[in-house]
Amino acid sequence: MKLRNTLIAAAAIAIAIPATVQAHRQWMLPSMTVVSGEGEDVWVTVDAAVSNDLFYFEHQPLRADVSVLLPDGSPGEVKNKAQGRYRTTFDVQISQRGTYKICYATDGVIGSYKLNGEEKRLPRGTTTANLAQAIPAGATDVRTSESSNRNEIFVTAGEPSNTVFKPTGKGIELVPVTHPNDLVMGEDATLQFLLDGKPAAGLPVTVIPGGIRYRDQLRQQDLKTGADGKVTIKWSDPGMTWINVTTPRPAGETEGPPAPGTRRASYVTTVEVMAP
Repeated sequence: MKLRNTLIAAAAIAIAIPATVQAHRQWMLPSMTVVSGEGEDVWVTVDAAVSNDLFYFEHQPLRADVSVLLPDGSPGEVKNKAQGRYRTTFDVQISQRGTYKICYATDGVIGSYKLNGEEKRLPRGTTTANLAQAIPAGATDVRTSESSNRNEIFVTAGEPSNTVFKPTGKGIELVPVTHPNDLVMGEDATLQFLLDGKPAAGLPVTVIPGGIRYRDQLRQQDLKTGADGKVTIKWSDPGMTWINVTTPRPAGETEGPPAPGTRRASYVTTVEVMAP
């Protein structure tokens, strides 16, 4: 009976949640976000997946080339990477004190052109740097759209540090006012987001706590950055929480690929909110 009631409740939630909210979400989930020490025997394991329900493995693994930035700003290394049916997993050795960034970022161009009357699509992997080479001479009706995506998590050994938050000036990036490894229920957190190195004003911010299977409400917060790119978050639950920041769609644009000539950027992070 208890299982039946749980399934009925889950179905009711699914019906109540709009289709756009139920879309597949990408995420990385560290085994811990705060580590007490460092050295040869100190590691963090990361799960990475794409799913409907946050932090459950039920759709497909996240296929991405992940990079690690050490607290001193030098590149780290992903170890023991493996890809299963529903998730990718890998390890990061904690060899320094401070804050680590575990990240993957992509910048690309999608689009099409006509050649000899036949429409062709830009090849996968096209970027602004090689766009000119990807379009052959004589092509007409060229239509392109840029996209920039960033997915990152943070792990701190000892005291938090800020070196890894130095902006690259590409896409949406986090410059925290409140450190992402110092989040506590009952304490508001302020995060600042940049778009191409400048304060990202008016961007939609989605905040969803994990564990939806164990409650009857999604508890999604839909916020927006201010003129200075900052947003203040009041946490609804302790535990792992998913944050997504995107550039808004132009008025009248439907779900799917961005319209030609537009720019689409997205940022995702998973943070841990501690109980007081």
